[in-house]
Amino acid sequence: MNILFGMLIGFAVWFVIRYGLSALYTVDQNERAVKTIFGRAERVGDTTTANSPIGEFLTEEHKLRYNYPMVRVIPPGGPYFKWPWERIYKVSIATQTINMAQDVEDPQANMGGTILEAVTKDQLNTGLNGQIRYRVAESNLYAYLFGVKHPISHVMGYFVSVLRERIASFEAPTADAARGGEMSIVTGVSINDLRKNLRDLNEHMERECASSAARYGIILDASLITGIDPPAEVESALAAINTAHNQVSSDISLAQAAADQKIVQSRRAVEIETLNAQAEVEPLTALAEQLQLLRKNGPDALEAYLRNVRLRLYTHAQRIIREVK
Repeated sequence: MNILFGMLIGFAVWFVIRYGLSALYTVDQNERAVKTIFGRAERVGDTTTANSPIGEFLTEEHKLRYNYPMVRVIPPGGPYFKWPWERIYKVSIATQTINMAQDVEDPQANMGGTILEAVTKDQLNTGLNGQIRYRVAESNLYAYLFGVKHPISHVMGYFVSVLRERIASFEAPTADAARGGEMSIVTGVSINDLRKNLRDLNEHMERECASSAARYGIILDASLITGIDPPAEVESALAAINTAHNQVSSDISLAQAAADQKIVQSRRAVEIETLNAQAEVEPLTALAEQLQLLRKNGPDALEAYLRNVRLRLYTHAQRIIREVK
């Protein structure tokens, strides 16, 4: 009897320790949690990624492939209680940074995770380096926890494939020969174009990877491609091309400045000649108006005017030659 009683007491103590104390849990501020009941995550109605805001970045084909259910997310706090047949999955939602050349499955790949190689449209091998900021998508924890085995590996593979495709087909934005009074030259060298348009390249990667939250449950906060390094044998040729390009740009700028100066001088000369012509026309116009007024007063007034003009001229003349009739 005592043995049976002791077994019951021991079982009760084991049950309390095994299930009673472990049934309480908490969630940190930078964590979110998902509960499964008999292995099935708690759903939020019939909502899925296909008809949620994050599904807007997916094509119709991918909406069928990446159609995950929305699960109930347990916010920070606690203590919470769970039954023995329930399991809690905690996920950190803090923003993390990873080298874009890092291969999480093969640390030795890409020169030890330091340089990501890509081929440009003119068949030049180039090395890329930079970082990616990412965080777990709270709105799609099902994909991160249960939909994909290694989410970060899938995201990195997707990012690298999109980046290499962009590098292979990248063309610098072209401009008219003259726009807004400024000349522009397109060198046609892909590595130069990439270096001058790093911001556009980063923005393109962010747009193309906006669907990663719906695909893998990871949000790419930013793509920071900081360097594009060609092979050593190409670097010297690029330096010569850049020097020639800078010289041509300088010559064009000087020629444009000289042309602008000549245009300004020509405009000023036209204004001066116009003012001179107007100054010469004004006295003739005034004289014509006076003659018209004199004509209205009769022919004697015009003769008197001519006599007065002759007398005024005589006062300034040193010698007068008169015709003898």
